[in-house]
Amino acid sequence: MTLWRLILREIRHRTLNFSLGVAAVAVAIACQIAALALLKIDRAATRELLAQKEAEVAEAGAKLEDSMRKIMKGLGFNVIVIPEDQDLAEMHISGSISKTMPENYVDRLANSRIVTVNHLLPTVVQRIEWPERKTSVLLYGTRGEVPIAHRDPKKPLLDTVPRDSMILGFALGQKFGLKPGDTTTLRGIEFKILKVHDERGSIDDSTVWINLKQAQEMLGMENLIHAIQALECHCAGDRIAMIREEISQILPGVQAIERGSRALARAEARTKAADQAKSSLEREKQARAALRAQRARLATALVPAVMIACAVFIGVLAFTNARQRATEIAMLRAIGLRAGQILTVFLGRSLLLGLIGGLAGYAAGIFVAAHSAEAQFLAEALQTERHKWLLLSFGLAPALAIVGAWIPATMASSQDPAVVLQKE
Repeated sequence: MTLWRLILREIRHRTLNFSLGVAAVAVAIACQIAALALLKIDRAATRELLAQKEAEVAEAGAKLEDSMRKIMKGLGFNVIVIPEDQDLAEMHISGSISKTMPENYVDRLANSRIVTVNHLLPTVVQRIEWPERKTSVLLYGTRGEVPIAHRDPKKPLLDTVPRDSMILGFALGQKFGLKPGDTTTLRGIEFKILKVHDERGSIDDSTVWINLKQAQEMLGMENLIHAIQALECHCAGDRIAMIREEISQILPGVQAIERGSRALARAEARTKAADQAKSSLEREKQARAALRAQRARLATALVPAVMIACAVFIGVLAFTNARQRATEIAMLRAIGLRAGQILTVFLGRSLLLGLIGGLAGYAAGIFVAAHSAEAQFLAEALQTERHKWLLLSFGLAPALAIVGAWIPATMASSQDPAVVLQKE
């Protein structure tokens, strides 16, 4: 009788003992494979989740920043370029400007490579008497915004005022009972009211907006303007210093003034929008990293513990089997089987036990992973890791079974058959 036939007959004779050993190995391998699969699946799911989150955050951040940009645009122009000899006290107190500069300055800015400002608007701004209404108003002459040549066109912050048309501030409209569609006369020229602004609580409530050319003709300022209004770009650092430096290199004899509260509100709003989007993504990354680390620690602690417990259980089964077969082993020794052959029978049985348990454990581990994760992530993990996990199962399982049975097998093969048979 060959050793392998002896092993198979022994397995058939002691099916329960062998089945329990297979189950122990299968549990150990199933834990190992399930842990590896779930960790791999978790990494794949995390990558997809973060990619989706990054896309969502990018979209939400873009929408939020765009919304903030639109809201902040309501604050109006926050940079004004005026002649360098203009008295700032006069401008701040009366709201008007007395010094002038060439109108073509705005075209020079627009055709330059300027990057610190947008929405260039040439204006005439002067306090005048409205003789027909016997009141003092701030006359604001404006034309359409001048696009910067090297940039995409921007939606204007201020509507163009056509010739012979007028836009009124809230206080003037309320005071004189004027509304859109009405006509009125200013210094002998008839204007149609296009719009009456809502109350703003500023000097705008007492301002009249008309076409730039008509304002220049009215004030005798042909081809001259008082100021160029602009919107500063959102950039880090000392913004106004950067703006002044850039403008001074393009236009001689001017000064740039920043309307601080408006500029600060705009910058803070845009910065906050960007920071919110980034911090949301960072929090998600940290949460997923913490969860992965927690699962990895659990697997690191659980899998070795299960391996050790299963190895001990296999050893107990092997020791019980060796004791039950002591007389049989002694008889086999008596008829000529050597100690090494007896050891081979025990270890061969453990090898077969390990191979069957490894296959069952691999299948059980994949089954557990399949019921704990989405199919697409499991399929992705199997595509890249299947062969590695199979090799691990068929390498680790027999080793676990042999290690567990080694001591009982060595003890059984080294017993003196004469002593055993004498006891029997």
